[in-house]
Amino acid sequence: MEEIDRRIVTLLAVDGRMSFTDLAKVTGLSVSAVHQRVRRLEKRGVIRGYAALVDHDAVGLTLTAFISIKPIDPAAPDDAPERLAHLTAIEACHSVAGDESYILKVRVRGPLELEELLQQIRAAANVSTRTTVVLSTPYEHRAPALAAEQEPVGDD
Repeated sequence: MEEIDRRIVTLLAVDGRMSFTDLAKVTGLSVSAVHQRVRRLEKRGVIRGYAALVDHDAVGLTLTAFISIKPIDPAAPDDAPERLAHLTAIEACHSVAGDESYILKVRVRGPLELEELLQQIRAAANVSTRTTVVLSTPYEHRAPALAAEQEPVGDD
């Protein structure tokens, strides 16, 4: 990927609503050149989409936790992600190396809802769980570091 494309991806990762005009000003390209590059990045799958970042506290999802899961029967099929896909409180599912098979990031309203979710996870996927409750999140959704030496973006 060219350095200018890395810059565009970084800028859009910080502000997905940045206009083509603003991207052109920052990158020194014409608006049409920026538009073509963004469309090419989208077509190649480098930019997979745009999303609103939700304030989870504001919508009542005040408890975040990481749940590590491990199959009770190691010979069972590795299909936990499919078995758990219907549980919308699971925000992310990561396959990991180590004792556990997957780590789930979940968001719920509180401890009772977390306890219910743990029961649902265990029953649906036939797994044991280990839970870590998040106390605070100093940062998340950071833009990727794409360029070897680039100045910070969006910290004016």
